[in-house]
Amino acid sequence: MNKKTSPLVSVIMGSTSDLPIMDKALEFLDQMEIRFEVNALSAHRTPKEVEIFANKAAKRGVKVIIAAAGMAAALPGVIAANTTLPVIGVPIKSSLDGMDAAFSIMQMPPGIPVATVAINGALNAAILALQILSLTDKKLMRKMSDYKQGLKAKIVKANEDLAKLDYNYKVN
Repeated sequence: MNKKTSPLVSVIMGSTSDLPIMDKALEFLDQMEIRFEVNALSAHRTPKEVEIFANKAAKRGVKVIIAAAGMAAALPGVIAANTTLPVIGVPIKSSLDGMDAAFSIMQMPPGIPVATVAINGALNAAILALQILSLTDKKLMRKMSDYKQGLKAKIVKANEDLAKLDYNYKVN
């Protein structure tokens, strides 16, 4: 795979059952025209493959890894232990309301950081990946800026719509 077709972001999930959650990240990356790959790897069922993936990711041109996992949620940490790339963990709500996964991803030992987003926070993981990539890419920085302006415009529009609501005791 050459640099022009290599993925910038690698999205890894412990199981394809995580895909309905992770689809928000995939849609965002696609919308932002960021080359990405998506694979299922398990820290418990395919540990050697996870290690090989993490060791080779940077050489393949990957810049950021988004790793989703539920329950024991070892996947993001195992990947982070085997690469120097930034790893963003997405805790998946699969048991204990996802708190077990969130704590597993957040509580990494010193030297093995994993940025952690909210439970089922796949979209924020993709946005964070874009922010990281945009540090060295002006085109991506513009896309990030445009995206943030779009968020602002939605709130401005929402307030315009709320101002039109008619209630007897509404004062704004």
